[in-house]
Amino acid sequence: MALPTDEQIMEVLKSVIDPEIHIDIVNLGLIYGFEKDEDAGLVTVRMTLTSPGCPYGPEIQRQTHMVVAALPEVKSANIEITFSPPWDPRTMATDEAKDILGIF
Repeated sequence: MALPTDEQIMEVLKSVIDPEIHIDIVNLGLIYGFEKDEDAGLVTVRMTLTSPGCPYGPEIQRQTHMVVAALPEVKSANIEITFSPPWDPRTMATDEAKDILGIF
């Protein structure tokens, strides 16, 4: 069996909601990508937070780890936080998220 596709991973990540903004981390544009090691059953999620001092950062990381680790064939999940490039909702969020955030 193979690890989940990027699309399957993105779909489960939509269940992780930023508690402060009330929008999921995919539509916010916080997910930067994935690395998969089929042999080890490892999925590494590269993501950012809305700010380096995000008070909900640890909770968002915990939930992200939980939903990815629960996917079929995933034996281990790793969440890498980066602030390069810094998150900018004007360019990284979906149009739906921009509407909710009031960005035109």
